Amino acid sequence: MNDRMTTPWGELVLTRFPEDPRETLRAWDASDEYLLGHLAGQEVPLTGTVVVVGDRWGALVTALAEHEPVQITDSFLAQEATRANLARAGVAPGTVRLLTTQDPPPGRIDVLLVRVPKSLALLEDQLLRLAPSVHEGTVVVGTGMVKEIHTSTLRLFERILGPTRTSLAEKKARLIFCTPDPALERPASPWPYRYRLPDGVGAVSGRTVVNHAGVFCADRLDIGTRFFLTHLPQVRGPKRVVDLGCGNGVVGTAVALADPEAEVLFVDESFQAVASAEETYRANGVPGHAEFRVGDGLVGVPSDSVDVVLNNPPFHSHQATTDATAWRMFTGARRVLRPGGELWVVGNRHLGYHVKLRRLFGNSRLIAGDRKFVVLKAVKR
Repeated sequence: MNDRMTTPWGELVLTRFPEDPRETLRAWDASDEYLLGHLAGQEVPLTGTVVVVGDRWGALVTALAEHEPVQITDSFLAQEATRANLARAGVAPGTVRLLTTQDPPPGRIDVLLVRVPKSLALLEDQLLRLAPSVHEGTVVVGTGMVKEIHTSTLRLFERILGPTRTSLAEKKARLIFCTPDPALERPASPWPYRYRLPDGVGAVSGRTVVNHAGVFCADRLDIGTRFFLTHLPQVRGPKRVVDLGCGNGVVGTAVALADPEAEVLFVDESFQAVASAEETYRANGVPGHAEFRVGDGLVGVPSDSVDVVLNNPPFHSHQATTDATAWRMFTGARRVLRPGGELWVVGNRHLGYHVKLRRLFGNSRLIAGDRKFVVLKAVKR
C-alpha cells in the first residue's frame, strides 16, 4: 500500500489508526490533496488561528503543522491517527491543538477548513458552534468528494455562515468557498435532539433518548436497534455488561433499567455518541452503576472481566464498506469475556456474521431473525 502523500509542504508518511499492515485504504483522499493544493496555489494566508474540522486521519493538520492549526474531530480513532502521523512527521507535541466536537471551540477563527462529514447533522451542529468565532475576514474553505457534497451541504454553509459557491471538480473532489456574513441571523441549534421511544421495545419503552448530532439515526430509533431491543439477554444480578459501539446508549440503558444490579460500560469511538449515551442514561434516572468511555473498542478493558457484550457493529468507514471494524469488535469481545461469557450481535442478515463468530468462538447461535436482521449469540468456552 502507498502510504506516502505528496503535499506542497513536503512528502508525508500517513497511516490510519489502528495501524494494520494489511490495510488497503489510505489515510487521505483526493479532497485532502485538492484543499492543500488550493491553499498553496492561491497563497491563502494561513495566519492567526487556523481551525481544521473533520480531518479524517490527520492528513490536513499534519501537512499544515507549521501553522499550528487546531483540529476538531468527533472521532477518537482520527485523533489517535493524527497523533501518530504528527509524531512520524517530527512535529513537536503541542504544536497542533487537538479538540473534540464536545470541547468549546477557539474564541476567534481566522482560517476555517472543513472536511465535509458523512453526517449533514454533524456539519450543521459544528457550523453553528463555530459561527460565533468566525469574523468577516475569516477564510472559509470546505472540501469533500463530489458524492459527499450536495445542494443541502451548500445551503448549510450559506444559512449559517454566508454566501457560498463551489469549485470545479478535480479527481472527483470539490471545494466549497464561503464568505462569512457576521450580520447573518443564524437559526437556533436543534442539537442535542430528544425524543420518546415507542412502546413495545422492552425496558426502554416510552423512555427518553438524547442524541447529539452525527449519532447514527439521531432523529428516530433505527430498525436494527429496535429489533435488538426486543431480543436482549435477560441479565440478572451484578453482571458486567458492555454496550460496544453504544451510539446513543439505548441498548445499555435498556439492560440497566431491566436489572439495576448490572454494571454497564458504554463504549464508542465517537465523542458525540458517548455524550449522547451518558445523557440518555441520566435522563431516565437509571439507579444502577455505569461507566462511559470514548476509545478504540475494548482496548483497555481487562481480559476475562466481562459477562456480556452487546454489539451492533458498523459496516462502513466513512464511504467505504468494510468488515474490519466488526472483526476487531468480535476479537476484542472474545478477549474481555470471562469463560462462559456471551457476545450478542445484531446485524443485517446478508453480512454473514455467524461465519466470523464460529471461526472466532467455535460457536454461534441464532437467537432471532426476520427478513433483514439476525440476533446472534456466541459463548466463550
